[in-house]
Amino acid sequence: MARLSVVGRSVVRRGLEEKLTGEARYTADLKLPGMLHARVLLSPHPHAEVVSVDTSAAEAVPGVHAVFTPFDDEASGLFAGDMRVLDTRVRFVGDEVAAVAAETEEEADRAIELLGVEYRELPFETDAGKALRPDATDIHEGGNLWGGEPLVLERGDVEAGLREADMVLEETYVVASHSAAPLEPRAAVARWCEDRLTVWKTSRGVHQDRAHLSAALGVPEERIRVVGPHFGAGYGAKDESRCAMLAAVLARKAGRAVRLEYSRYQEFVAGRVRHGAVIELKVGLKRSGEITAIDNKTLMNTGAYLASGAGELRRAAQGGLYLYRCPNVRYEGRLAYTNSPVAGSYRGLGAPQGHFAVEALMDQSAKSLGIDPVKFRLMNHVGLEGQLGRRTSPRDLVVDTQPVEGGIPFSSNGLRECILRGAEAIGWGTAVEEAVEPHLKRGVGMATCIYRGGPGWESTARAVLQRDGKVDLHTGVVDVGQGSHTVLGQMAAEAFGCGYEEVRVVSGDSDVAPHSPITAGSTATFSAGLAVKEASEKLRNGLLDMASTYLERAKDGLDVSEGFIVAKGSGERLESVAVLASRMPGKFMDAEASVVPGSADYIVNSFAAHFALVEVDLLTGSVSVVRYVAAHDSGRIINPLAAVNQVEGGVSQTLGLTLSEELVTDGASGVTLNGSFLEHKCPTIGQYPEIETIFVETEDPIAPFGAKALGEPPSVPVAAAVINAVYNAVGVRFTEIPLTPDKVLEGLARKVEAA
Repeated sequence: MARLSVVGRSVVRRGLEEKLTGEARYTADLKLPGMLHARVLLSPHPHAEVVSVDTSAAEAVPGVHAVFTPFDDEASGLFAGDMRVLDTRVRFVGDEVAAVAAETEEEADRAIELLGVEYRELPFETDAGKALRPDATDIHEGGNLWGGEPLVLERGDVEAGLREADMVLEETYVVASHSAAPLEPRAAVARWCEDRLTVWKTSRGVHQDRAHLSAALGVPEERIRVVGPHFGAGYGAKDESRCAMLAAVLARKAGRAVRLEYSRYQEFVAGRVRHGAVIELKVGLKRSGEITAIDNKTLMNTGAYLASGAGELRRAAQGGLYLYRCPNVRYEGRLAYTNSPVAGSYRGLGAPQGHFAVEALMDQSAKSLGIDPVKFRLMNHVGLEGQLGRRTSPRDLVVDTQPVEGGIPFSSNGLRECILRGAEAIGWGTAVEEAVEPHLKRGVGMATCIYRGGPGWESTARAVLQRDGKVDLHTGVVDVGQGSHTVLGQMAAEAFGCGYEEVRVVSGDSDVAPHSPITAGSTATFSAGLAVKEASEKLRNGLLDMASTYLERAKDGLDVSEGFIVAKGSGERLESVAVLASRMPGKFMDAEASVVPGSADYIVNSFAAHFALVEVDLLTGSVSVVRYVAAHDSGRIINPLAAVNQVEGGVSQTLGLTLSEELVTDGASGVTLNGSFLEHKCPTIGQYPEIETIFVETEDPIAPFGAKALGEPPSVPVAAAVINAVYNAVGVRFTEIPLTPDKVLEGLARKVEAA
């Protein structure tokens, strides 16, 4: 792999100093002149009609300037996705009913308490399976099955594959819903200046938010500006809500700027949660270890409304469809509306749920066949050539990063090396060191994953050389905490030929940033990176044109390196970029590039193999992860330290899903029982294990500088790796996560009874 000057170095992350010193300003930190404070009334009922709202007492509170109810003219036709921003029908405990804006937070709280709401309660259902029964009450017109029919994806003939199998294993897996639990609750500040709206909000995509506000409010996009301040974590779920639209309506009614910040409880309940899932999985096997068929039926709970449920349902399929070499696969996915908190985007977008089931059953398959789990995966994992079969998609179109068909190779595939290097690092095949106490049992487990490698939507970047010799990189990509501005800055510096410190990233403002996709699906490095690389190379080419004239040398004998015009071959420095920039005829020189990423010839995917060493307490049922190894193929690593941070963060975060985190909705009342940090059991720093990260750098030929996706893949194999390790420790197969101590004790008791 060729060594580069800026790409591949652990440069200091942008924005780090401001966050460490407290200088970083988040949405809730903004204070505008005359700004009002908003509060939202949440429904106490899981399903009801709002018959009336008496606002007289609330409006009489001193300091109250605006009250917004579903009976106001502004509420008619005001939609956020499939949700009316305020509706005369509420569909879960926590659904927004009304909002107020007042001079102080205390006055707004008082006004909310005085709103007189009359409800007519309706039958409700929080269980996804029961919501799809014929006698269930419709939560939305058209029924409770999103789309009216299941999503069916298949390759080959699953029934024939099962018939030719020597062994068929099947199991049902359950994944509970849980919250992303970001440190910063969602917030928005809205201000109207005559007919122009400015919104500051926790945003993953300022252009997308502008489009959503335009559609909801009926205001042309050119009269809306969205600004994204520092982002206090979101993991995908932050912007799929009504928050900004409520603030905008209140601001218009009051004629003043309005800030709306959700409380911690509101963030848990009225924010967005991970989709709960029930996965019925069946696999056909030959005695030799060959997989003949994989049949997957998945039911996901989208809650009261649709946020990113379609994407979740699709991505939950990919592990079963493509991770293992198999000619016969089928996926049947259903997405159900229920009277539960709304499920939305969350790191991995369905893949952690789907891979948990697939990798747990594959581990069981290996055991049933008497084959070592590592060997079984080495025998069966999908290779560089892709799946067997014939390509069916047109050859002139970009290949889907989540394919079903066979006959298309990967642009790169380091999964085999991930398995081998991870197994070596964890000490696979050697005796597991025994725990100190006899009631503690240790075990080791593994899991693999496949994940879309980054190609996404069209992205635009603009590189501008200023007269001081610095390069301003304009991108619409929002840095949501993962360090994308650092990585894109490194790419711009590498492509242009200057130091990382000479690049300034300009982003987060829809008025000035070029159009770029939402920060989602691990696409920023790949999709935005291609546009940044091309724009920076164009700018470099324009500078060389100018240098050729200025230096009276042929352009093909010149290059840009480390901020200097140099002679090709010898590397002799001829002039600094700063001096040339100061002599530009105009105020600046710029170049822009728009790129639709992807390939018509290859699938671009990332891969990983994870290994866990766990300790199970037979007396308490608690599971501790002692050591963890994560081996990743994400192509060339742009910033090694930031990449390690991504892996460690993804693993640590998903240990919550695996062992402790669940947002509990009471089926009898529809009430969320644990909407707080105290009761929604996120792991603490003392529960995080030692994590060893290994990068298998394949240098993908399609990707910018060879880099593929890394943001979400670390979260995908975690649950299965840990659950498989628990089986290795105690000999019990667990099929439900989070694997809390009570479930462990129940499983151990069943084992004793069966003995």
